[in-house]
Amino acid sequence: MSGTIHLERHGEHVALIRIDRPEARNALSPRMLCALADAFLAVKADQQVRAVVLTGTGDAAFCSGGDLGLTLPLMTGARAPRDEFDRRLLEDVSTMEISSLRDFDIVKPTICAVNGTCLAGGFEMMLGTDIRIAADHAQFGLPEVQRALLPFAGSMARLPRQVPTAVAMQVLLTGRPFSAQQALQWGLVTELLPKDRVLARALELAGQIAGNGPVAVQAVRRAAIQGSGLPLHGAFALEDAAKREVMSSQDAREGPLAFMEKRAPRFLGR
Repeated sequence: MSGTIHLERHGEHVALIRIDRPEARNALSPRMLCALADAFLAVKADQQVRAVVLTGTGDAAFCSGGDLGLTLPLMTGARAPRDEFDRRLLEDVSTMEISSLRDFDIVKPTICAVNGTCLAGGFEMMLGTDIRIAADHAQFGLPEVQRALLPFAGSMARLPRQVPTAVAMQVLLTGRPFSAQQALQWGLVTELLPKDRVLARALELAGQIAGNGPVAVQAVRRAAIQGSGLPLHGAFALEDAAKREVMSSQDAREGPLAFMEKRAPRFLGR
C-alpha cells in the first residue's frame, strides 16, 4: 500500500488534511506527495476555507518523512520512475515545493496537529505551518545526515530562523531525535497535550481563527511572515500595506458594527 491523503471539511470554513499510511508511520510515497500538493493547492484556491489543520492517521506518527524504499531511491537515481506519480515528482519541481510548504504560501493559517513521531520530511512540513500542537509522546528530528542525505525541503533555511542557531545546528548536524518537551522548550511547538486531545485542540484553534475576519487574518499573517528578518522600516511598510487593505474592507466596517449591535459578525472576506 502506498497510502493516501484525505481532505475533509470541518464546519463551513475549516479544512482538515490527513496523511493516511499508519502501517508505514505515515511515510510519504511519490503518490502521496503528489496528492498532498494537490490538497494544499485545493485549500489555497477554496475561498470558503479560512483555516487548515494538518495531521496524520493514528497516534504512532505524524509523518516520518519520505519513504526510504520508494521516494528517496527515486530522487537519488537508485531506481527509475515507474508511474505517473514518480515522473511528476521528478519533472515538476513545484510538486515537492508545494507538498513540503516550501517556497509556497498556502495563504490560509495552518495548524499542525503532531499526533506522533515527526521526522525528516514530516518535520520539514511542520516547519512550514503557523501553529503546532503536539502529543506529549511525540519525537522530532532530522535524521537525514545519518543516512548520507540532507533535509532539502526547507529545514536548512527555516530551522535557523525558528530556533537559536546553535540549537538548529545540533539538530541538523547530529541527526539525533529529541522529545516533545524539548520541542516545546525550543519554541517549535506551542502546546503539548495527551494524544487523544491533540486533533480536537487543533480543530478548536482553527475554528477560532476561522471565526475572525478573514481579510484581517490573512493580512496579519502575511505581514508577520514577510516582515520576519527585515529591518524595521521594511516591516513597518508591510504593516502599512496591510492596514490599507484591511481598513478599507467591508469586514472592517462589519466587525465594530456587530459589536455595537451585540450580535455575531457576518464576515464576507472582502
